[in-house]
Amino acid sequence: MTETLLVSILLLAIGMVCLCVKLIFKPGSHFSSMHIHDSEAMRQRGIHCVIDQDREEREKRALRT
Repeated sequence: MTETLLVSILLLAIGMVCLCVKLIFKPGSHFSSMHIHDSEAMRQRGIHCVIDQDREEREKRALRT
């Protein structure tokens, strides 16, 4: 039981270190944004996040009434 717990914690720790290698070893680095509205390719295709789509639809409805 305790061996399984220790192995699990060790694997999680190794995974976290692997995810943070760039942050640890490269000064001034940060995680890039995963939001759709921050992607130039998505904006060029006209793809928006659900919050932006909802705002646009609400504005359209407000103009119709």
